[in-house]
Amino acid sequence: MNRKSFDKIASVIGLLLAGFLIILGGILQFGGNFAADQVATQLKPQAITIPADNGDPKATADVKKFFADNANVVMTTGKQAQMYADHYIGFHLAAMPTYAAASTENRVAAGALAADPTNVELQGKAKQAAATVETVFKGQALRGMLLNAYAFGMLGDIAIVASYVTFAGGLIFLILALLGFAHLRRVDTDSVI
Repeated sequence: MNRKSFDKIASVIGLLLAGFLIILGGILQFGGNFAADQVATQLKPQAITIPADNGDPKATADVKKFFADNANVVMTTGKQAQMYADHYIGFHLAAMPTYAAASTENRVAAGALAADPTNVELQGKAKQAAATVETVFKGQALRGMLLNAYAFGMLGDIAIVASYVTFAGGLIFLILALLGFAHLRRVDTDSVI
């Protein structure tokens, strides 16, 4: 194969790769922006306001700083959702039984009350057990939903970074393809590789 044909083929392939990477970068950019927008769109109407302190006296300095910096801010990002879920809801739920344990306790208390419906003490225990299972369920459900928002937001962040890398790769291939086309003018038509 002569050198000029090889340079043409390599330059065209480089140009095609550049186009592909630039298009792929655009798709990744769109996906990343879509994810960030959806996280904000879904979280903002919930109007979850981040408190100034998560209530944990053993919280690390970065957790305390996060809550202080985001005090009274309405949650709109995946990172805010993750910090609130793990370090606020998670901290408070840690003092409570698991949903399975609370549910079992609730069934036992309801069964005991069914056997003696007029017993005031059993009525109180059943009411407390039902309240605990409801609180744990709601807390775990909200925590799970917020962590899903965090995961979706993180995937969006990864897509944005991947788009930058892809755009850079596309630009490099574009420059190399243009250099290849420029080299075509100077190459000897009779040289063989």
